[in-house]
Amino acid sequence: MKDIHPLTVRITHWINALAILVMVLSGWKIYNASPLFNFSFPDDLTLGGWLAGALQWHFAAMWLLAVNGMIYLAYGLASGHLWRRMFPIAPGAMLHDVLNALRGRLAHDDLSVYNTAQKAAYLGAIALAIGLVLAGLAIWKPVQLYWLASLMGDYEGARLLHFFCMAGIVLFVLVHVLMVILVPKTFLMMITGRLKRT
Repeated sequence: MKDIHPLTVRITHWINALAILVMVLSGWKIYNASPLFNFSFPDDLTLGGWLAGALQWHFAAMWLLAVNGMIYLAYGLASGHLWRRMFPIAPGAMLHDVLNALRGRLAHDDLSVYNTAQKAAYLGAIALAIGLVLAGLAIWKPVQLYWLASLMGDYEGARLLHFFCMAGIVLFVLVHVLMVILVPKTFLMMITGRLKRT
């Protein structure tokens, strides 16, 4: 057995998964109350029942995601885990790995090492989550945080940024789940933290 994912990483991963699920479903209900675009999300895919209920779920999950995300980043930076797992990223190698993944030819021989496509995707997800939080704060407190909202094009710009960061996170999650289905050993590794040698 080889240790792959430390306990802190596993716990924060699953808490993030729960918080993101709650935020997306409640966020879709909030979006439906004042759509940005010419569509709404199906009620069966939303959480909260009504606008006030959705806002309560959204804020609860927001604090969970923010605190949990800070714990993950602090642990990752202090332990060196983030640096070891996510860097370096060579653009040529990333393009090579993305093309191989699209062709279904990406090697999964050593699951203890992230390929460059994975590294870029995980770092992108972290950047999207930070963007979500900042845009969400600008939407929540547009007067008190007017300087933050103004960086995003004011309130409506912050809403657009929030929406597109959410869409990016949902796309990341869908690809992530698809990859877990294709390489199911990774699911068990995120529970036990270990990779069984064969």
